[in-house]
Amino acid sequence: MKHQTLEQLQNIAEIEPACSQRIMLRGERLQRWAQDLERSPHRRLATLYQTEHQPACVTALMRSDNSPLTVAFEDPILRAAGLQNDTYGETKRFFELADEELHDIICYCHFGATVSASAAARHIRAAVATERPGLFARLRAIFLA
Repeated sequence: MKHQTLEQLQNIAEIEPACSQRIMLRGERLQRWAQDLERSPHRRLATLYQTEHQPACVTALMRSDNSPLTVAFEDPILRAAGLQNDTYGETKRFFELADEELHDIICYCHFGATVSASAAARHIRAAVATERPGLFARLRAIFLA
């Protein structure tokens, strides 16, 4: 193998920088997760038990094998965008979900022990549809109304 400098390589090949972490908007991340779930719409996924009754420190660490959260974490693009694990707290942070939104997607009280991937995807898409306005949009509405 012959060693060549970067300048020498640029003369014979197109050099692209290493893949950097892609910034995905909240809606893009949620859409991607919903699409991942919709690939196997009849797949039964585990729910999390009583997320609304746990203290925040417990809820943040909740997870279950083969849950809708696991489906998101299995996606290499979402992991490259910053998803670190498949816990409730990390999912809430990464997808910028309110507890009520994530509760609707994953909680046992809505679905029982399992939820179909298609039902979870519908709830994720509902979270996208109720996209909260950003800080500047809210300030503009206050001052220009």
